[in-house]
Amino acid sequence: MTPVLAAPETNPGRSPATAHAVAFVAEKKPLAEAIGRDLAELTADPEAFAAALRTGLLSLSDAEYLEGQRRVAPGIGAVLGVRWPLIEAIKRGFRESTRRERTSTWLFVADRLLREPELESNWFAFGLLERLIQDEPERTWQLTRRAAREAADWITVDSLAHVVGKGILAEPYRWAELEQLVYSPSRWERRLVGSTIATTPFIDRRRGREPLVAQHGLGLIAQLIGDAEPDVQKALAWALRSLTVVDREAVTTFCETEAGRAAKTADGHRAWVIRDVLPKLDQVRTAAIRATLDGIRRRPGSPSTSSAAEAADRFGQGMLGAPQPEPPLT
Repeated sequence: MTPVLAAPETNPGRSPATAHAVAFVAEKKPLAEAIGRDLAELTADPEAFAAALRTGLLSLSDAEYLEGQRRVAPGIGAVLGVRWPLIEAIKRGFRESTRRERTSTWLFVADRLLREPELESNWFAFGLLERLIQDEPERTWQLTRRAAREAADWITVDSLAHVVGKGILAEPYRWAELEQLVYSPSRWERRLVGSTIATTPFIDRRRGREPLVAQHGLGLIAQLIGDAEPDVQKALAWALRSLTVVDREAVTTFCETEAGRAAKTADGHRAWVIRDVLPKLDQVRTAAIRATLDGIRRRPGSPSTSSAAEAADRFGQGMLGAPQPEPPLT
């Protein structure tokens, strides 16, 4: 039965689009959780799992949301238009039905789902990878890296960041692997650096907020700041805002230093990132940073000024960010 929407006068601040979204999710959530529970019976058969998931996703698709996805993420690949809370509901149903199961066979399921053309299946696979990264770290990391290489939109990248961050917290030496991505010719892999740093303090509120996270995070941002791609710039600003919960003083000092560099060279790319972080910083020091950046704006077509871009130019960008060989999933 379709829920009856509240009359407009009882929800004066709710738009028709929001009312539709709330009602659609409420109606479909039980079905989504049931789909997840049914999938728990198919983990030994990746082909059947992929087919059942796609059928389930189709039953949850929303044409209005599909249009919105294409609007907020121009160039996004094949999508079915399934709202994120419903994807999470499928994950929840699956998770509740597999709490006591071994995850060893899930690698093959995740590998199969990452080969599906529709992104919703890929996004569901990321949930499997989040659980697998603890049990099968090396092979899971290889699948994660493949997903990063193939990513072509910010929604996918920012979702994958949860897996990457969890893997790094479990095995801190992987910060060095993340560092390789600052030189990638793909703006999406470079964005993944920023979104991973932004996500990590909230994956685990103890390990994710240790001083090492701010140390490594600020080091990576220092290499990327000045990137000309707006998608990368947004992720770097997000990362800096997130790191204020780890070490606000270090982030403030970083922003003061980078603002000075931006002012010396009229670097609009660098200035945009710093400005976006200022609401999270101390107001007194923020006023000085704003004054330093006064009049500095991004100029369309201006090249990247990041140290990573300079290094890539020196050594030949085609050599950097090259795909690494994947071991077989045995």
